[in-house]
Amino acid sequence: MRLPHSFTSVFFSSLLTGCITVTEGKVEMVQDTKQMAESRISLGLGYLENGNMLKARENLELAIKHAPKYYRAQLSLAHYYEKVDEPKQAELRYKKALKLAPKNGNVLNNYGTFLCKQGKFEIADEYFNRAIEQPHYLLLSSSYENAGLCALKSGDDTKAKHYFERALDYNPYRALSTLQIAQIEIDEKAYSDARIRLMKFHQQYGYRVTSLQLLSRLEAEVGNKALQQRYQNKLDQILTKQDD
Repeated sequence: MRLPHSFTSVFFSSLLTGCITVTEGKVEMVQDTKQMAESRISLGLGYLENGNMLKARENLELAIKHAPKYYRAQLSLAHYYEKVDEPKQAELRYKKALKLAPKNGNVLNNYGTFLCKQGKFEIADEYFNRAIEQPHYLLLSSSYENAGLCALKSGDDTKAKHYFERALDYNPYRALSTLQIAQIEIDEKAYSDARIRLMKFHQQYGYRVTSLQLLSRLEAEVGNKALQQRYQNKLDQILTKQDD
């Protein structure tokens, strides 16, 4: 059993600042255009999340019209093109965002997730690490987890485990990284380590479908039929409730 690969893209509001070397009027103009773009970005991503692709595109294109040199406008439209399965258009927008903000951790991280989805694992790994290396980038655990998921997708479990461990160093509450490490430990037959990790997971989060599936598999592999059946019963109870 392999856990699903769920990459983290980063979209959040940032402080809007103008260039202090220009006149006050021009600073205000830059701020205004970015604020207008941010409003359209917010609307566009909201429509995108709700499945209204037409309204999403209209608003994200208006964001670029307001501020064509604003990296978040390009990044958001790239995200839209990913959603509608237009990888060539998405890459074009990602590259524009990178040209505008080559040291922005969010841009680097999101481009890394895109490259990994396209099967370009080595280049994706470079971009995740470039994001991690940025001195003012705060979402290190997200990029480490994304790098781990990409390494896992490429078949490099050793590198993946290292990245998931680093993700947990920065944020011990990343559930997906915890479960991915437990799965790798079961694959490596490090059953005691995996069992302890999953027990701690249940103390933090309670019983979850994926964690119970992993424990049921673990106990089946070590031949502990009683515990395997116990976890399977708990899993069946949760799945039954979900169906009701």
